[in-house]
Parts: sequence; C-alpha cells; structure tokens
Amino acid sequence: MRCLPSILVLKTEPLIVMPLMHMCGKRLTRERTIMSKADTAMYNSNSTLYPGATHDLNKIVKTNLFLICPNNSGSTFLKGIMANSLNTWNLKKEGQHMAGFQGVSTSGIGAELLWATDKWLSYFTDETAYNWPQTKKAWYFTATALTPYASVFFTKSPPAIVWVEQLKQHFFNSKFIFMVRNPYAVVEGIVRRKQDKFPRQDILGMAATHIMKCFELQITNIENHQDSLFFTYEDMCSTPDKIADQIAYFVPELNDLKMDTAIPVKGNYHEPLRNMNDQQINNLSNDDLTEINHVFDRHAKYLRYFGYHRISAFD
Repeated sequence: MRCLPSILVLKTEPLIVMPLMHMCGKRLTRERTIMSKADTAMYNSNSTLYPGATHDLNKIVKTNLFLICPNNSGSTFLKGIMANSLNTWNLKKEGQHMAGFQGVSTSGIGAELLWATDKWLSYFTDETAYNWPQTKKAWYFTATALTPYASVFFTKSPPAIVWVEQLKQHFFNSKFIFMVRNPYAVVEGIVRRKQDKFPRQDILGMAATHIMKCFELQITNIENHQDSLFFTYEDMCSTPDKIADQIAYFVPELNDLKMDTAIPVKGNYHEPLRNMNDQQINNLSNDDLTEINHVFDRHAKYLRYFGYHRISAFD
C-alpha cells in the first residue's frame, strides 16, 4: 500500500485514516445507519424531491463536498450513491453542465473527454472565466434532496481537478474526495466514445496523454490537500463497505450510503457496482497497448504513485 501522508487511504488493508498527521496502521470503525430493504423501497418509490429553490441552502448546508475525479473513472456511480443518501443535496447533472453555471465547461468549448491538454487547460485554469458566487447560487437553487434537512451539498465535474483552490475559496467548509482509475481502462473508455471522430492511433495517443495529465494534476491535489479523502475505483469495487465507512468517517452525515444499490445508467437501465477494468482492457489490442505505452512509459512515476502497473502486449 502507498501511504499518502495526512490523507484517508484504503487499499487492501484494514480501514486506515490519517487526518493531518501520519497515522498509518490505525484501525478506525464508525457506526453506520443501515436502512432496511422496506425503508429503501419506500424512499426509492417515493419520487418526491425537495427543491433547493424553496429552501435556504446557505443556512441548511453545513458541508460542501466535491468529488474530484477524471472522466471515465467511476464518478457517475458514486454520484448516484450520494444522491440516494437522505443527507445530501445533489444536482441532476455534473455541476459544469447545470443551468446557471458560470465558467468553462467541456461541452461549451468542445473538449469532452479530452480536456486535459495544454490547449484546453488554459481555458479551465483561467480564474477570470468563473463567477463562483453566482454558480453557487445556481447550484443551490437547482439542487434537490430526499429530505429537507439534508446538510451536505455534493457535486462533481471532471475539470474540477483544476478548480480545487477556487472551490475552497468560494464554498465554506469544502471537502474533497479524490479518486482515480486504472489508466488503461480509462483510455479504452475514451477511445470507444471517440473512435468515430479520430483515427484509432491518434485517439489512443490523445487519450493516454489526457489521463497522464489528469494523474499529474491529481497527485498535486493529493499532496496539497492532505486533509482530504483518496481512494481508487478499484478500492471502491473490491471493498465497497470499507469505502462507505471511510466516507462516513470523513463526512459523518453520510452514514447511510448503500454501495450495493443499482444506479441508473444513461437513463436506460440500472446497474450495480462492478469492476469493468478487465472487460475494457481486454478490448485493447496488442497494437493499442503499444501505442498507449509510448505515452505511459514517459510518465511511469505517475502509474507507480497510484499503484498501477504497465500492461504490455506480451502480458
């Protein structure tokens, strides 16, 4: 396990929490509220949502929680889990795509899935392009909750990987969950979505470059915000209950997360949490892996940092 200082980390060992100091190896437990199946069915069948438009979230919200995660890395599932909590205010879409967001979005500049390049990052890092007080007002207005007393506001947007300092400045009691996923699976997901727009060799290189830049930025986030929570997509898939415990320790109000819930996918069907890495990586040919590794080999330290290994055509 890589022990990141002063940060909550979970790999395969017991639950480890390290707030503000080195505390590797200490086991922490927290009682979590588990709803019965009957209660869950009642809330799932009750479509009533309380709108932020009719509630003063500036008084109700005590914590602003942001999921900081590259695209194609499992954040949609966690967003769905958060939306099922009785203690969260949520947005229907990513924060960057909500009405009233005043800033740069991936769709607004045509940078979907491949925004972490020098060209596009110059837009996303331009602080003058954002009006966070107005965005906060819009997010709070459009947020919904299962109960009117929810005290945690939650949202996520992949480009937020470069917004952390701005979010800390403009949202009181802001907390951050940092997450990454096996980069080979990320590349496959991007390529599958973009394969009709670019030659395959080109999109493989672009996607690999994108996720390595995301890793670089995420490492900076983790090192600079050591009072935050970090775990990987693989952690979430292999030990979901421990991840739920970590989140509950990090934000005590979130003690009712049910990681075994099936989450809506593309509005067509519901799917439970499962690790899709092997399935996606197996879609990559030997030539694909060679092209990807041309990029990854230049950034091997980023893979090592998160505990990922090089996959070659001969493995």
